[in-house]
Amino acid sequence: MAQTVRRMPAFTLNTDGRPHPRENTLVGIAAVLGLVAFISCWFYSLHLLTSWTGLFGIAVALWGQFVSVTTAERFVLIISLGMSAIGFYLGIAHGGLW
Repeated sequence: MAQTVRRMPAFTLNTDGRPHPRENTLVGIAAVLGLVAFISCWFYSLHLLTSWTGLFGIAVALWGQFVSVTTAERFVLIISLGMSAIGFYLGIAHGGLW
């Protein structure tokens, strides 16, 4: 009774088997900035934090898209870009950058 045990693969952004430290760092920074912008956009008085982190998150995610190598990196970057953009737009609507 030989059965194969299937395990879930480990979460990795390096699906091609090679390390990509610069690209993975950009993905991490974009994800953190996107989360901060998205979470803080629901609080009206945090428009400065929201708009600036959203703006930087958009820039980092776009640069990460430019240099990304694998599909997993691009997937996380697009999600981060969307969160940053929503945060940026709502931060601008609540009071802007200054």
